[in-house]
Amino acid sequence: MDIIPLGYLTAEPGTLFLMGSNLTVYCHVFKCEPRCTLYLELNNRGVTLSRNMNCTTTVFYLREVWTQRSKVVCTMDCKKQSVREVVSGLDLKAGFPPDKPTDISCETTKSWDSINCSLRRGRDTYLRTLFNISVHRENETIFNVTQNGEEISIPRSIMDENTEYTLTATAYNHFGASRSDPFIFSVKDIVIPETPRIVRMEFMNDSTSAELQWESSESSMDFILQIRLLANNSTSEYREVAEFSEGLIRLENLRPLTEYQFQIKTCASKSRQAQRSLCSKWSPSVRKKSPGKGPSQQLHVWRMIGKQTNGLKNVTVFWKPPSFEDYSGELKMYSIYLDKSHKECAAASNHCSVQAPEGLRALSVSAITSYGASPPAVVDLRHAGASGASLGKVASMADGSSVHVSWSSTVGKDLLYFIVEWKSEPADVLQWKKVDKHIKGTTITGLMAGVMYNLSLYSVTSRGVSDPASRLIYSKELKPLAAPMFHMEEKNGQILVRWDELPSHQQRGFITKYTFYWQTPDSNSRELSVMVSGSSQRQIWLDCPGGLKAIQMTASNSAGEGPQRKGTIIPPPETTVRLVVVILFTMIVFVAIVANLMCWSCVRKRIKQKCIAWGPKWLMDNLPKPGHSNAIRLLEDDRSEPLFSTIYSDPPLSPILVISEEEEEERDEVYPAIHVEESLVGSDQTPDTTTILVQYSSYKPQIAALVPLEEEANNAEEELRDVQENTEEDRCLLGFEGLLGELFSDKDLDYSHNSHQIPLCFTGDLLLPKTAATSTLQGIHLDEMGGKEEDVENSVSSVDLQQVEKKTLDSDDSSSCPFSVDTIQSSGYFPQVAPLSAMTGETLR
Repeated sequence: MDIIPLGYLTAEPGTLFLMGSNLTVYCHVFKCEPRCTLYLELNNRGVTLSRNMNCTTTVFYLREVWTQRSKVVCTMDCKKQSVREVVSGLDLKAGFPPDKPTDISCETTKSWDSINCSLRRGRDTYLRTLFNISVHRENETIFNVTQNGEEISIPRSIMDENTEYTLTATAYNHFGASRSDPFIFSVKDIVIPETPRIVRMEFMNDSTSAELQWESSESSMDFILQIRLLANNSTSEYREVAEFSEGLIRLENLRPLTEYQFQIKTCASKSRQAQRSLCSKWSPSVRKKSPGKGPSQQLHVWRMIGKQTNGLKNVTVFWKPPSFEDYSGELKMYSIYLDKSHKECAAASNHCSVQAPEGLRALSVSAITSYGASPPAVVDLRHAGASGASLGKVASMADGSSVHVSWSSTVGKDLLYFIVEWKSEPADVLQWKKVDKHIKGTTITGLMAGVMYNLSLYSVTSRGVSDPASRLIYSKELKPLAAPMFHMEEKNGQILVRWDELPSHQQRGFITKYTFYWQTPDSNSRELSVMVSGSSQRQIWLDCPGGLKAIQMTASNSAGEGPQRKGTIIPPPETTVRLVVVILFTMIVFVAIVANLMCWSCVRKRIKQKCIAWGPKWLMDNLPKPGHSNAIRLLEDDRSEPLFSTIYSDPPLSPILVISEEEEEERDEVYPAIHVEESLVGSDQTPDTTTILVQYSSYKPQIAALVPLEEEANNAEEELRDVQENTEEDRCLLGFEGLLGELFSDKDLDYSHNSHQIPLCFTGDLLLPKTAATSTLQGIHLDEMGGKEEDVENSVSSVDLQQVEKKTLDSDDSSSCPFSVDTIQSSGYFPQVAPLSAMTGETLR
């Protein structure tokens, strides 16, 4: 430290001391400072154990110092200063006394000019330690040297080949000295072989062996060779090898793609004095990386032969992938070799299908890697006949994951190996295992409890593959998941129960029995049961004279009984046929009735009326169309005469009279009711008179269609015939009032005067009776009556209203009007009478 010392330090027993000793350090200052305190730090850590001797000296005690090199610094802390001042420092060194030198050895070769000796110095003393080497011959010292190292070189020229010498080594340092045991030797006993040299090294094709060629200046006949291998700079491996040829050594069990460092040395026989092997120095190292390794073992292969088509049979070839220790690099693919062709299969697969000719006896499989191919594994396609092996006991493990299978075999010397094959039911991926021919059992792993497996054993011989010895097994049975589906038929007081086989994935074991549970009305809620063997026919008769309440069925295996399932009784076939016939007959009758009803026009009309009544009124409202009015057309053309006059004209416009509520009672005077009478002559020539009161409606010229009067008269006659026909059809409805009363309840029909009714129809703007006793003048029928027009009007107005017979008009039949009259006005114009087409839903009185 570059400081101006304020004092000095001393240590006892000294600055160089034995490791682990206690030290006492004194800190002295040149000037007494009463307000200052002295502190000591050992390797930057404060020392707390101290004592003040006087104003200028403080003693510090250090316990068991084990550090090789240490430093102590004394500082002074004064109140008038903010930081401590350094007084002085001291370096300390600790060490051990030297151990006794051991393992002294000396060696030389025939060609060396010196003898090389070495020793082991023991533990490190942490101090400078010197060694004194002396060689004595009897009482004479011929060699003496002091040096720091452990290797000593003694000139060979000062020694005799056959004389014995004694060598001693003394180690000493600050804390003492130690002498070794004497080492006695002669030159001829310490001569070692010459150092060999590796001249060539090559790896073999399989990358797991190497061949070394070495040489030495001496003959190798009496030497033992040792090899030191260092793989990828890891721990060295020593091997003792022998020559298979002069100067050649082969090393086995090497790893591919590994960098090796090789060294070799030769060892002679043991010396009589040293009782140890005399070996040469290790040769200079040779480095080389081993190449990749191709598979060296044949694949385990198997096959499954399928159907034959067009002289070719489908063969699925299976194989086990090679172990990772058997090859290096990348597995590229598998190759299947047939007679004159081959097929390449993906490296990730474990099977492949090929088309093999019918006469092909065998094929082979190899694994192709980046460093070579495995030896071909032969797959025999021949069939050797009956199997010479039989399966024995199958023992399951507790967890159900594996089973042990044993077998016996009578196959002779041509047996090559066994193949154990298994797959779950229903059919799953095929699994298999190759077993040596000397082994009569194996363990199958990877199984699942409750799953059925089909186990097969094949014997592969030099003559081909035998037939399999097969068996169904479970690694562990579990309770069934369900009961079978079953059906029941009742016959003569007995119940025939038939059931289906339970699917294998629901059995989960070998079914040993089926159990039926049922109750009858007289069993007093006591459940009856019957058991059926699992190997019997899947049907049973149950005697149940009183009938059944319920029946359930269960399936059982060695693990226990599964859940119950309820069954259904199937009716006898005769009952089923009768039920079908009744249903068909009912449907035919119903369809026939509906078809007949739909063919009657009256039914259609009343259905249509019912739909109109149930629907909104605005849907069927026939709104006036002003564009059809001749009055409007005349108003538009009143300034000019039409080019051609028309025979059709609207009545002259009448003034509109507004009637108040007070004048409501006088409404009949404004729009009088018209009484129309008509006399008819019956078959007995007796006149019959019918009177009807017609209430006129408002004038709606926009609705009436413009039809010539002659055409209207013709249409009226046709409509009269339609009305008579419809009247006959309406009579048929009287018998269906109970069936269709709800549909036609709003329509009342009166046929009391059918023989005398004369329809009264509207043609254009006129009310026309259709009868043969009237005369026709352009569609207007007038009765031959006497009197003037005024008398007619008076007679009409005097008709008794009690004679009015109320009728209901069909809204759809605008041309037929089933009303009879006794008298018809012979002349006169009634503008209040609306056409029948505009009187839908109104009542004529």
